[in-house]
Amino acid sequence: MSPPPLTSFRALSFDCYGTLVDWESGLASDLSPLITALPASHPYRANPLLAVQRFNAHSEHLWAAQPTLAYNANLVQSLRLLATEHGVALDEAHAQAIGDGPGRWPAFGDTVEALRRLGRRYRLVILSNVDEANIARAVAGPLGGAARFDAVYTAEAIGSYKPSLDNFRYLCEGVEREFGVAGDGDGKGGLPLLHVARSLTADHVPAKEVGLRSVWIARGGDRAENYGTGGDYAKLRAEGRLGFEWLFQTVGEFADEVERQFAAEEGEGK
Repeated sequence: MSPPPLTSFRALSFDCYGTLVDWESGLASDLSPLITALPASHPYRANPLLAVQRFNAHSEHLWAAQPTLAYNANLVQSLRLLATEHGVALDEAHAQAIGDGPGRWPAFGDTVEALRRLGRRYRLVILSNVDEANIARAVAGPLGGAARFDAVYTAEAIGSYKPSLDNFRYLCEGVEREFGVAGDGDGKGGLPLLHVARSLTADHVPAKEVGLRSVWIARGGDRAENYGTGGDYAKLRAEGRLGFEWLFQTVGEFADEVERQFAAEEGEGK
């Protein structure tokens, strides 16, 4: 069956980091003091994304092991684990600074204008693993000037981290309670909420499990060399764990298609 028109949805929920904010580049920059302390022959020196991936593995382990640990503390602890693993003496100021990273890491170049356009058509919601303080700084800073967000749901408020299904149930229940938008968390019917995300493992796999329709903002992640921290696309697809019905490289391209479909529909109504 063909997916429903994008004009049929009333609200969009977004993953923030990796989708709207350039999480991997921001984190790589914050990891640079550790990376440059390694021998010149170390693989991280040639490819900082490897350090980001290893850091993310520590972070994800902490998500599961300490689900109530705020994300800023998760980042600090993950950096300490990475430094210890590689025998690097960690400067405490560096360790603490990484905890504030999500509030200052840059938005992708297409993000702000795309959100402004999408905000004319939909309610906009963030579902993020980041703590309350950092997401507030990001909304006011790197995402400043974008359309308003009608709701922001964080792991800190929910008490667990994506990919926990609890986070997606919280999202679905929240938009229904606050905006009367059916989240379709049980997979039975409603169309109004659409989830928009880059990460396959943190967002698209659990979205399928709760019956939430989704858009993949791939940002190159449909090619093996760019999988990054979003998950192994080929493997997850072969396992049947993905259910997204739209694929765009950027949020800007998604916004273009939304505008095209609304213009076509409005033209037919004249």
